[in-house]
Amino acid sequence: MSKIVILGIVFLMFVFFLKMGNGHGHTYENGTHHHHRMGHKHGEGFLIDFYAYTSKIRRWNPTFKVCVSVLILVLCIVLDNPYVSAVVIIAMAYITIVKGELPAHEYLSVMTIPIVFILLGTFTIAIDFATNPIGQYNLCLGFCYVFTSQVNLKKAVFLILKVFAAVSALQMMALSTPSSEIIYVLRKVHVPKLIVELMNIIYRYIFILMDVYAKMKNSAESRQGYCDFRTSCYTFGNIGSNMLVTSLKKANSYYDAMEARCYDGELIFYEEDKKVETIQIVTAVVFIIFLVLLWGFTK
Repeated sequence: MSKIVILGIVFLMFVFFLKMGNGHGHTYENGTHHHHRMGHKHGEGFLIDFYAYTSKIRRWNPTFKVCVSVLILVLCIVLDNPYVSAVVIIAMAYITIVKGELPAHEYLSVMTIPIVFILLGTFTIAIDFATNPIGQYNLCLGFCYVFTSQVNLKKAVFLILKVFAAVSALQMMALSTPSSEIIYVLRKVHVPKLIVELMNIIYRYIFILMDVYAKMKNSAESRQGYCDFRTSCYTFGNIGSNMLVTSLKKANSYYDAMEARCYDGELIFYEEDKKVETIQIVTAVVFIIFLVLLWGFTK
């Protein structure tokens, strides 16, 4: 248990120093100094897509990134080893922050939501309620006791590490691979054409509707549409009904645009061919072998 705590402290120190190093921005060859000013103003989906397009490892082959992240996720679940999970967390943070040049505070900000859900989900595993103090650690609430034990705490910590490692692997893929390329990989592995095309259309259409919603909301706010609770409910209902009508109109308009461009039932998008470097494959294989060996020595 103490080794797990030490690994966690090392990871936090690692992220802290990366954050300090990235906090002053980047200096480019022309002498300009660039500061990262990225905030959560337009939703998490916009941010993740923005990070994926600006990541320095976006040039990596998307199939390679998707396969590696999914394989690491499977290993985290199958091996079920806290040491493996801790190594995966550190490695995924290194790839995303150092190789992808994503600021550490932005990475932690993106990971905040899954971390909160993980903590809330494991909270019920770590503690329990009883009318008598039957655990190793007890807290009297007057009408009952909240108790836990070292076994439950250990189980909760191990589960947090495993889930967080799996999420880190997926976030590495999401923060460095645009959604269009992920969908392209699904097409290559022969996911049904209908599902792939629906994913493409829905993904692109979400941003259109969100932009329309933002304009409607700004228009309502400028007219005191949220001055009190009753007016807010009325405004929300009007925006919802207008969004439905607008979405139907835009769906028809975009379908007409597709028909005008010789749509014959299959959507074809331009995809850039990105080669996989030998060093990347070798590094991935060595890392996976290392995880298996670590599991074998620590199980």
